[in-house]
Amino acid sequence: MITIASAMQQEEIKKLLENYDGGDFTYTFKEKKGIKLAFDVTGDKEEAAKKAKELIKAQPWGGVLFFQAAAV
Repeated sequence: MITIASAMQQEEIKKLLENYDGGDFTYTFKEKKGIKLAFDVTGDKEEAAKKAKELIKAQPWGGVLFFQAAAV
């Protein structure tokens, strides 16, 4: 499981990760606690967290977004 902590763009982050089709990981939204979004992932969770961070930063709104991606 990974968590993404972000106060903004939560719906966009959920859509982005759940629709990711890179073949190496799949992200399934599990729950929201405060500003943290939890996702079940397939594959290595450390690598999945890194990939999620890359995907978010690649978005037009992601470059200025303050967030954390962590494997748990």
